[in-house]
Amino acid sequence: MKKILLLFSATLGKDKKSLSDEELVQLIVETNDSALFGILYDRYGKKIYNKCYSFVKDKDETQDLTQDIFLKLFMQLHKYQGRAKFSTWLYSFTYNFLVNYKKRDASKKLGERWENLNKNEKHLTQVEDVEEEDFFELKVSGLEKAIDLIEPADKALLLLKYQDDVSVKDLQTLLHINESAVKMRLKRARIKLISVYQKLQENE
Repeated sequence: MKKILLLFSATLGKDKKSLSDEELVQLIVETNDSALFGILYDRYGKKIYNKCYSFVKDKDETQDLTQDIFLKLFMQLHKYQGRAKFSTWLYSFTYNFLVNYKKRDASKKLGERWENLNKNEKHLTQVEDVEEEDFFELKVSGLEKAIDLIEPADKALLLLKYQDDVSVKDLQTLLHINESAVKMRLKRARIKLISVYQKLQENE
């Protein structure tokens, strides 16, 4: 991926580059050093780019979003309190940004296909949840299509749990809710995804 934030690029000593994420964040907050922030960008730029692309499917828009996220991150890095791994916090930070972006852009981006599939949630009560082991057996291609059609907040939650391997305990910290509430949100998100997945399979 082409460098986006050239202002954060810098040549630094090996000792700084060997710092853990958490140590590096603390040092950046203390010094407000954009060159140090460049190390974080080098570590996570590609991953954040890919997460943005999974939401918008457009390279130019993805580059703009990635830049916006890192600029906002630089200004709000002091909010990281170390209650979860930095990578976990960063992915949550990214998904929150993307969910809000999609909400602002929902009418233009989601379109009629979303409306047809999700205009009535009553059918969700008729869709059974699946065990996590069975969840992974569903067709990957079908899941990739379905996850783009569910609500951004549900998509973000599922990606945090199943793509980024964020634990339920860490999700409790990030979402500020208890364990049962996290599990309920995950269950509802899975049910919504499965419902859309099944409709797509029926239409193939």
